[in-house]
Amino acid sequence: MIHFNDVTITYPEAPAPALSNVDLTIEEGELALLVGRTGCGKSTLLRAVNGLVPHFTGGLLTGAVTVDGRDTRTHPPRELADIVGMVPQDPMSGFVTDTVEEELAYGMEALGIAPQTMRRRVEDILDLLGLAEIRDRSILSLSGGQRQRTAIGSVLTTNPSVLVLDEPTSALDPGAAEEVLAAIQRLVFDLGLTVLMAEHRLERVVQYADRLVVIENDGAVVHGEPALLLASAPVAPPVVELGRRIGLNPLPLSVRDARRATAAIRRELAPQSSADAPGQNSPTSLAQSRQDHQRPVGTVKHLSVLYGKFAAVADLSTEIRPGEIVALMGRNGAGKSTLLNTLVGLRKADLGSVTVGPDNEDPFGMPGSELLNRVGLVPQEAGDMLYAQTVADECAAADRDARTAPGTVRALLERFAPGIDDNTHPRDLSEGQRLCLVLAIVLSAQPPLLLLDEPTRGLDYPGKRNFTAVLQQLAEDGHGIVMATHDVELVASTATRVLIVADGELVADGPTAEVVVSSPMFAPQISKVLRPTSLLTVDQAVAAIDLVQAR
Repeated sequence: MIHFNDVTITYPEAPAPALSNVDLTIEEGELALLVGRTGCGKSTLLRAVNGLVPHFTGGLLTGAVTVDGRDTRTHPPRELADIVGMVPQDPMSGFVTDTVEEELAYGMEALGIAPQTMRRRVEDILDLLGLAEIRDRSILSLSGGQRQRTAIGSVLTTNPSVLVLDEPTSALDPGAAEEVLAAIQRLVFDLGLTVLMAEHRLERVVQYADRLVVIENDGAVVHGEPALLLASAPVAPPVVELGRRIGLNPLPLSVRDARRATAAIRRELAPQSSADAPGQNSPTSLAQSRQDHQRPVGTVKHLSVLYGKFAAVADLSTEIRPGEIVALMGRNGAGKSTLLNTLVGLRKADLGSVTVGPDNEDPFGMPGSELLNRVGLVPQEAGDMLYAQTVADECAAADRDARTAPGTVRALLERFAPGIDDNTHPRDLSEGQRLCLVLAIVLSAQPPLLLLDEPTRGLDYPGKRNFTAVLQQLAEDGHGIVMATHDVELVASTATRVLIVADGELVADGPTAEVVVSSPMFAPQISKVLRPTSLLTVDQAVAAIDLVQAR
């Protein structure tokens, strides 16, 4: 169905090819998973399938890419639209209508599909992806996850033979991600749909893949059975990393496989209490003693935020103290972003109160120059805060805005992501580097309260490890941190406390291990594998296993 024959792609003025000598065949009805480090060329390979590379992006393509017999060199994207459906990493970039139902129908209208067929397909996709309840909603009013499902649905209604997905679950909560992946599986098994998917959160999808396609840092591509390639791949989900480190053979790809392979280990670990488990004093207990007697940097009391008659946040109360890393979790549309926006003064409290800073001031209506020194927000699309032509210009502008000494932001950036060239355009940075640049800009004013909205979207596992170290540094420096996230693995390795919200209401608030272990939806992979222990991360699990085996 998809054939790459000795394909090399080089962008204008690029020092090296984005992809080099790629030979790859994906058969009809296969689900192929594309993996690799951030910036390795995954999006380039995906866009080559529907002709966006090179017809839209420019650059030189040598070799040949054919899809269902059509050569992308002679068939531009419009001539491949009936067989290839593509969902980009940023779903908003592909929307052209106002409401969910209109967006689902638009692609079929462009292809001239009969109205009766259009209506049936729209209803099918609304049910398949759980969009029926928001069919009349404005796209601008949707949460990130709802937009992602709408984008996938708008492609599926055109009934393509090939579905290309760039980070399809990155904005979805665990439950919504499972629904979308289950729907894709049904399309693969029941209709023979061919799927090529790039995804950083491998723990969600690797067990479903028929083929793993690994892009190396030099643009070369290796492909084959997932279990064989993951033994040495540059990125791997926690369950695979655990298998590597304790020598499981065959290598498990799912929680079910890992539980079967570790049955004897779990029996040895079971008598060990969570208090005795190695690594369990990190990060929660280390931070707790510092926080108990400090004044909060953010306070929410009986907060309600209304959109018309709909309560996005309902009677919610909590406090954020210095040194805390608080994970804000919940399904898409639960009110997480609204809470963050209210804390940073972008929304007004309709009922109750929100205060930030040492003087407990209401952030709404506060002058920007004063707000910078009390609370900072890194939005879901961190790049939206960048506007200058070079990294050096961004840093200099941020120094002026925060009224700090020249070089302050650049020094922070070097601390978080060393080695970035001053003359690099911010849009040419990797996702992790761009996130660190925005963090440096926000932190230049030294706000005691830092808010992060889905900070690891687009980051690979090594990038998340680096970002985790940055967050822990900031907590050590005394910042109170709140991060709204669906990334349960990030929460397991970083958060000291977890808040879970549902329909705007706070339904859980407590130490990370206590909250996530008891939640099937938000538990990390290691917790599921080694249940009933309270181990959350690979490092904790390996340390506990080593301790037991040494006795």
